[in-house]
Amino acid sequence: MNHLRKKIYTIIFEADTKYGKLFDIVLLWFILLSVLIVCLESIQSLNQNFKSLFITIEWILTGFFTIEYFLRIISTDKPKKYIFSFFGLIDLLAILPAFIGLFITGAHSLVVIRLFRILRIFRLLKLSRYIGEAEVLKAAIVSSKQKITIFLLVVLIIVVFMGSVMYLIEGRDSGFTSIPHSMYWAIVTMTTVGYGDLAPQTDLGKFLAAILMIMGYAIIAVPTGIITAELTSAKNQKIGKKCPDCKKPITNDDFKFCPQCAASLK
Repeated sequence: MNHLRKKIYTIIFEADTKYGKLFDIVLLWFILLSVLIVCLESIQSLNQNFKSLFITIEWILTGFFTIEYFLRIISTDKPKKYIFSFFGLIDLLAILPAFIGLFITGAHSLVVIRLFRILRIFRLLKLSRYIGEAEVLKAAIVSSKQKITIFLLVVLIIVVFMGSVMYLIEGRDSGFTSIPHSMYWAIVTMTTVGYGDLAPQTDLGKFLAAILMIMGYAIIAVPTGIITAELTSAKNQKIGKKCPDCKKPITNDDFKFCPQCAASLK
């Protein structure tokens, strides 16, 4: 029994083996197929003509995902740890909507949550090597949080001010029925989205709108510059350690030997 559990664990949790990699590839394709079926079901014409086919395929996939979920629990030595882990919760949420849909209309569409399971492709493609770079990005964002907060506060002040001014200038006749509604217009205009559902009619209003649009381009560039500067700083801190022999930068603090000359870093 233990041998069988170990074999199942190797196939399901490990991507280094032949069957483990095959299992992950099949799993990813099934996830994509399941999400595609849900999307196609939302198209009324297709749902009317192929409803039974969609339901059949979806329940086959749900059965596969359910069996896979319980196999993961059975095969691991620490089932509780898996159940409450990030991927364990995602795996559970991937199958629950289908069963909830039997009792609650519309809940079935939530199976698109399965798309999050594609995150397992990080393990399949060996992208874990980039976790270090993700840590640098995280450090840059954390370091710049105060600057970003101040920036957002300034943006909020501009939105409130411009919304109030446009409410006074344009008034209800132009669609600016309230200050919050005018603030919505200011946000849409400043972010250069421009839905067009609300626009100033007076010359002064158009002039202020033009200024806000131009200001929007500058505002978009600000957080990019802040984070870029912090990224550069974090990157420089990361490569601050150098090999004592070849003097090459060490990009990972966990390295025991230099990746360039193999000298000991202890």
